[in-house]
Amino acid sequence: MAMTNARSSPQFRALSRRLWALSLGVIGLSLTAFGLAVYQVVAQKLSQKLNSELLTLANAAAHSFPEPTAERFKPRRSPQLQIPRKRTFDNDGDLDIPWQDLLESQQSLEWFDAEGKLLTQAGRKLTERPLVKQFQAVDEHGLRIITVPIGKLEKASIHPTSGHPLKQVQGYIRVSESTQTVNAELERLRWGLTWGGSLALLLSGLGSWWLMRQSLQPIEQSFRQLQQFTADASHELRHPLTSIKASAEVMLSHPERVHPADLQKLTAIAGAADEMASLVEDLLLLARSEDKLATTRIAIPLDELLEDLVDCFQPQATAKQLQLKHQLTPAWINADSTQIKRAFTNLLANALSYTASGSITLSSVLEDDWIVVQIVDTGIGIAPDDLPHIFDRFWRADQARSRREGGTGLGLAIAQTIVQSHRGKISVQSQLGVGSRFQVELPAL
Repeated sequence: MAMTNARSSPQFRALSRRLWALSLGVIGLSLTAFGLAVYQVVAQKLSQKLNSELLTLANAAAHSFPEPTAERFKPRRSPQLQIPRKRTFDNDGDLDIPWQDLLESQQSLEWFDAEGKLLTQAGRKLTERPLVKQFQAVDEHGLRIITVPIGKLEKASIHPTSGHPLKQVQGYIRVSESTQTVNAELERLRWGLTWGGSLALLLSGLGSWWLMRQSLQPIEQSFRQLQQFTADASHELRHPLTSIKASAEVMLSHPERVHPADLQKLTAIAGAADEMASLVEDLLLLARSEDKLATTRIAIPLDELLEDLVDCFQPQATAKQLQLKHQLTPAWINADSTQIKRAFTNLLANALSYTASGSITLSSVLEDDWIVVQIVDTGIGIAPDDLPHIFDRFWRADQARSRREGGTGLGLAIAQTIVQSHRGKISVQSQLGVGSRFQVELPAL
């Protein structure tokens, strides 16, 4: 019997997409974390570099305090006529580098006295903010501003805690520089990380998809083989089971030819054949529907189909002294009537099996483009731990009771498969001792 490729299975496609989305999410988070870390490190390094340059300029300018002469503020000569300045060591042991050699066009250098009065200024005038009489490094309106106190040691004054000589503040040096260059570098870095990360994510996504398909091929092959075996075994078992059932029924139809002690055995054989035939049909349906149910779908009135089902189940409900009620809204769906009838038959049979007293209500309403069908019972309910498994194959909440009352444990799994093959959704809400509510949503015409 021909079987379609497992790759076209809605469940398998959904699993593949889910795995790919998860891997892509992990890769995306990793690239984002890496990009943020790189950006923070580079931004910190650029900021430290700018601070170091401004501090170097401030320390160099401190040697010109307190009276920077006008000669120092004259424009530099051309490189051909520039006379190299002689660099010397002063009494602090540092190599004196003229601040004119360090001052750049986008920087501002200001000298203040001890009272905060501006003495003089070199370079561009970048800020009018008042002086803060302490060491300070701030960012303001696209500027990096560093203020450095200047003072001389007072050997007679000792710090009470550290024991070091105190400094007498003579004035302040304030250095300012535009952060436009740094911001431009960071902007280029952001764009580079964004485009590079996007390209890396795209390539990683394509690569992960290819690797995922390669790694899932053995699983797909096993899935197809299991599907083929289930379908073939179910198909081959139909004929012998039919023969056994027919033979038992023929013998039971002539009880005078059968020894009275064998009648009960023949009845058990016929019943077992019915159960096995039902199980085979369920397995065959599931084997086919794992890929795609081969159906001829037409427009059908769902309310009339459900009303016919209520009429069919009414004698069973009356026998169990249950109220079987319905409240249906006229609606049409595009579906295979046999399969939809099978799905709701399984749901109603499940409600009747697990409801000892009370009522079962079947209702339907139109919500936007969906027809919502609910089956509400006052049965024993389902434990919260069992709800995630309610649609699993061969799973039963009450194993002993299910065996006594018959059933294969495939009814709800078949109902879910049929509903999903019609682009619908099925869900359940339940409470122990109160009852259950099964809800089916199908696209309405």
